[in-house]
Amino acid sequence: MKENKLTALPKDAYIHMVGIGGISMSALAHMLKFFGYRVTGSDRTETDIVKRLTASGIDVCIGHCPEAICDPDLVCYTAAIPEDNPELVKAKSLGIPVMERAELLGQLMKLYKFPIAVAGTHGKTTTTSMLSLVLLEASLDPTILVGGELSQIGGNYKIGAKDYLVFEACEYVESFLHFNPYISIITNVEEDHLDYFTDISHIITAFKSFARLNSPDGCIIVCSDDKNTLTVVQNIEKRIVKYGLVGRNNDFYAENVHLNALGKTELDVFEHGEFSIKLELAVHGEHNVRNALAAFATARELGIEPQAIKRGLEAFGGTKRRFEKLGEVGGFTVIDDYAHHPTEIKSTLTTAKTLTKGDVWCIFQPHTYSRTKAFLNDFAEALSIADRVVLADVYPAREKYDGTIHSCDLAALMNNCAFINDFDAIKRYVLDRAKPGDLVFTMGAGDIYKVGKELVK
Repeated sequence: MKENKLTALPKDAYIHMVGIGGISMSALAHMLKFFGYRVTGSDRTETDIVKRLTASGIDVCIGHCPEAICDPDLVCYTAAIPEDNPELVKAKSLGIPVMERAELLGQLMKLYKFPIAVAGTHGKTTTTSMLSLVLLEASLDPTILVGGELSQIGGNYKIGAKDYLVFEACEYVESFLHFNPYISIITNVEEDHLDYFTDISHIITAFKSFARLNSPDGCIIVCSDDKNTLTVVQNIEKRIVKYGLVGRNNDFYAENVHLNALGKTELDVFEHGEFSIKLELAVHGEHNVRNALAAFATARELGIEPQAIKRGLEAFGGTKRRFEKLGEVGGFTVIDDYAHHPTEIKSTLTTAKTLTKGDVWCIFQPHTYSRTKAFLNDFAEALSIADRVVLADVYPAREKYDGTIHSCDLAALMNNCAFINDFDAIKRYVLDRAKPGDLVFTMGAGDIYKVGKELVK
């Protein structure tokens, strides 16, 4: 095989996936298997996701080694896999084509009539999940690829019919430039992934390129509350649909947003200046109101009636690791959240402060050295919303320690903050000090959730 194109692969082709246990890679693996491809993979550790892959008949090798490459037609890898990965090295030495995950998904996308891409620095997983439930309520049988675990579909993917495909479009290493969506949602545009992007101008340029890939028959749905998002769609010759909380010049907006007596977020949705419907969301915070508006606007563009949209949005109770209640111990509540950017942390902790009269704890694990270094002061400001902060070591992910940044540097900028480099010691520290009525968050994109699970044991 000479071309890195899915169309050049026979229907029974053999595809090996390096890093198959990732949330996005695993969903793609299931999709490929559904389409009749033979799929194997490898990953560093055996997780619940890996166990589900093997249970479905996909062989997964634990650990990365050259022997895992057994004459596949194509090797697929994630953006987090380094170039010196032994499986990639062997594949290239044998002349086996290699393809990044997003490029392969971009090829599969062509099989669907209405691909819907959810992009943005924050809110992709929640917005994708909300929209997915709306499409399910409307009996449209979507195929769903979500960057989290959604209880209503039993995991992070659902294989449906070949009309609607809902998926997250990540900007990291400009992966989303492999896509050609019918509808694009852009929730917000901020500085992030500065191990790849040079600055916000570089990020805006990437999003502009993504916006230009949208089908001329569809539209781009953007949050007008975010100035960078509006900059992205300036002079883009596509139909632009705006939503937001600020200003009635939006195509879709919300009014009368408040917590009702049942503890739900109540709001009135307006469409093109006219009242449409009242919603009661089970999730909290202005950011989730915006996410719901994005899903609402998209569904209306697809011709779905407001009552079906209401049922889908009100059925959404969150995804795994997004404000997920793990349990209670000693009278305090333990919640896990994936927030790993200062804006996400600020939104989550601000919302948390409205939900309790007790202290809000944040057990935070910084994610990657480059992000910690780039946003050091912003992290300190966001985390200071909490009453008590505990910092774990930086979770390196794809990076190697260069000695220039440490969690202690962040701890030094805050009061009521303790740095503890051992998960078991963190658990003991919290158990000794948290009071009934407190909210205790484990927060970050790494493995800090393990502390929360241990606390509720």
